Amino acid sequence: MKHFSKSTMWLLVFAAAALAGCAQSYHEKEERYVLIAANINLPYWQEAAAGLRDVAKEMGVEVKVEIDGPASYSPKEEVDAFQKAVSSHPAGIMVSVASPEIFQAPIAAAVASGIPVICLDSDAPDSKRVMFIGTDNFRAGQESGKRIADILKGHGDIVVVTIPGQLNLDERVRGVNEALKKYPGIKVVQTLDDKGDSNKAFDAVNALLSAKKQKVDGILCLEASGGAGAAGVLHRMDMTGKVAIVSFDKDPDTLDWVDRNGINATVAQKPYVMAYYGVKFLDDLHHNAVHEFKDWRNAPAPPLPAFVDTGTAIIDKANLATFREALAAHPKPL
Repeated sequence: MKHFSKSTMWLLVFAAAALAGCAQSYHEKEERYVLIAANINLPYWQEAAAGLRDVAKEMGVEVKVEIDGPASYSPKEEVDAFQKAVSSHPAGIMVSVASPEIFQAPIAAAVASGIPVICLDSDAPDSKRVMFIGTDNFRAGQESGKRIADILKGHGDIVVVTIPGQLNLDERVRGVNEALKKYPGIKVVQTLDDKGDSNKAFDAVNALLSAKKQKVDGILCLEASGGAGAAGVLHRMDMTGKVAIVSFDKDPDTLDWVDRNGINATVAQKPYVMAYYGVKFLDDLHHNAVHEFKDWRNAPAPPLPAFVDTGTAIIDKANLATFREALAAHPKPL
């Protein structure tokens, strides 16, 4: 058996590297992916934007990413931003659907035009979208309900802060109600709509507690803005620590209140992970990388998983520093 000399081996390595360097890029020039959300000013979406930037950097200079949508919660303006993105013919679109009903036709039109659409964070399951990537919101609601029930030791009256009618949040409410079946001593006495606005959460909780008509032992906030608003009310009323708060997500105000003992715990999603892998899935669709069928556009079934659960994490005082370090490491938008 003949053996290669070391010099021959290195020549082969350098030749392979040179050929790889000359290979044509997998991606097209100015290949572009867009994420659409209903309130892009939330820190939640700024974290997702960091995931977009990191995955684009990894894919190469040809790939462009962007995020668009209204600067405050508005399902109608979100549809307008989605249709604007479709008219620019990107390689793929991710969308966090605020209202599944009004997105049915726009998503169908985008897919019919050959643009792959996946939902992330909030789904439109009856639409023509190819897949959903995000949180299993029913399970996340169960985690939230169990956490506040454990903090209250199984007894107390709680208020739920959410946005009724938004599918992902309704699933969390359903999960909460399912979890609380194991805690008959816990009762949901009122549900407040904060419309995704911390100020509105503050006003709603303030009005409820100021009226003093209802005993409140805990506040369960199922979307990102509610926790800080509720904690602000308790602080103003000198009630911090007297009413338990379990919130959602990990925007800076929420984490500050965890640090100050104004929020007991928060159930955090992974928008960075959603956006990062969302672009990878869109890229696979755009390039027909999964060869189960010849083309995703006319395949009898989508070539990707129907649902990818990115999971959640519970943040409290014990692990707060680790999560803050991770957020600080993300590149910030210019």
